[in-house]
Amino acid sequence: MVKQQLHILQVGNVLVSPDIFTEYFCCDLDACKGICCVEGDAGAPVELDEIAEIENCLDMVWGDLSASAQSVIDRQGVAYADRDGELVTSIVNGKDCAFTCYAGETCLCALERACREGRSRFVKPVSCSLYPIREKKFPGGISGINYHKWQICESARAKGREFNLPLYKFLKEPLIRRFGAEWYKELLELADELRVQGLI
Repeated sequence: MVKQQLHILQVGNVLVSPDIFTEYFCCDLDACKGICCVEGDAGAPVELDEIAEIENCLDMVWGDLSASAQSVIDRQGVAYADRDGELVTSIVNGKDCAFTCYAGETCLCALERACREGRSRFVKPVSCSLYPIREKKFPGGISGINYHKWQICESARAKGREFNLPLYKFLKEPLIRRFGAEWYKELLELADELRVQGLI
């Protein structure tokens, strides 16, 4: 565990919660069935350029979406402003992401599936790829990332402990996608320093 004197850290212009180093995580779709895409009260945070990307590949995923999702998208588009004024993906029945689709009982992202199958080049919103890390933006170009602990992800925490996989390693690719390879290299160097000091 992180010792008490270890508080918020900084890598470049990103404030980093110690949880990123100390919490273990590895998604276990066999156990959770992708429930994070169908639980909650708002969609996934999206940037304006991501909304454009989603709109560009909408034809490729339209057939994978439920009739209810198609209706919501027809009515309000692929995204909306939530109660905090942040842009998020459209949702169905107050919770399900409009871009969910199913393989048996498991919920998948229609956007990601289309990308993996070569039907589009857009993977999915970076906020989805980063989960359970959440990003908050502050004035002056500063961002903060922290771990969002959700009960439905208990199987992922257990699997992460089994594989000794801390969050910053499990989410290597999304972190690089969001902040860049050089930033991630600095994050690894910080992790090494903390380990040498016995802080993680």
